[in-house]
Amino acid sequence: MATTPPPAPASPRQVVERLHRLVAEGDLEGQAELFAADGVLEWPFAPDGVPRRLEGREAIRATFAPLGRGMRQAGRRPPAFASVVVHETLDPEVLVVELALDGGDDPLPYVQVFRVREGRILEFRDYFGPRTAAALAAGLGAAAG
Repeated sequence: MATTPPPAPASPRQVVERLHRLVAEGDLEGQAELFAADGVLEWPFAPDGVPRRLEGREAIRATFAPLGRGMRQAGRRPPAFASVVVHETLDPEVLVVELALDGGDDPLPYVQVFRVREGRILEFRDYFGPRTAAALAAGLGAAAG
């Protein structure tokens, strides 16, 4: 009797695209679930009061869960993406993504670097500038407050 092999894990691009859909939906708990158990999320330019590094899916979930609840209770969603450009690299696990949040006439740009293996995020570095950080913090602060 032949057995059907299990489906292949999602590709790095598919995982990143799923993450961005979850961001647009405001599903922070779903975002945390995409990380490997020992995955790392870094915000190298995080403003004061925001952790620069979260290690492990459970630490990421613990940070994201209250933000997600606060956003839902406040009826808020994150700002929409004005643009998303995904760059594949010579390393098949690594993607570089250029994004801009919709800031009206002045989009708020930033860059993300991902390492994805077997359908899970191992490393995610989110490089946003001070204007983008301020916009994100204001939105999350309003949602959490």
